[in-house]
Amino acid sequence: MTQPHQPSHTRPATLDDLDFLVHCNQQMALETEQLELPSERLQAGIHAVLTDSTRGFYRIAERDDQRAGCLMITYEWSDWRNAWWWWIQSVYVTPQKRRHGVFSTLYRNVMHEAQQRSDVCGLRLYVERDNRHAQATYARLGMHESHYRMFEQTLA
Repeated sequence: MTQPHQPSHTRPATLDDLDFLVHCNQQMALETEQLELPSERLQAGIHAVLTDSTRGFYRIAERDDQRAGCLMITYEWSDWRNAWWWWIQSVYVTPQKRRHGVFSTLYRNVMHEAQQRSDVCGLRLYVERDNRHAQATYARLGMHESHYRMFEQTLA
């Protein structure tokens, strides 16, 4: 008899999750941008967040007693609202755990945490303009497309 899948749950990431987070970010970059991220730089960047909460924080989703996905939150101060926007970044769900509510669990956990604080005014994320599947997921969770477009100029 097959055991039913355990529901996803989330927890704060720790240094023990460093290799998993590096792997997830490398896979996400390959899948979304066909970009190979150097392990050493990525590991240093993730380590910086895990050891300095002023940079942000990671959450890990687990399902069936295995790491199933992750996301990172970074902060943007809003002088208009006198509060923080939490930016959802570095979202990744392992291929075998996709379409099982892993991201939804991560999102709801972060949303609940943000709602408990008086210094967070909302959640934001950016998504590739052609990634309709992800956009539909975000809309189902209550997010909506903003009226802003993103511009950038990279330096490194």
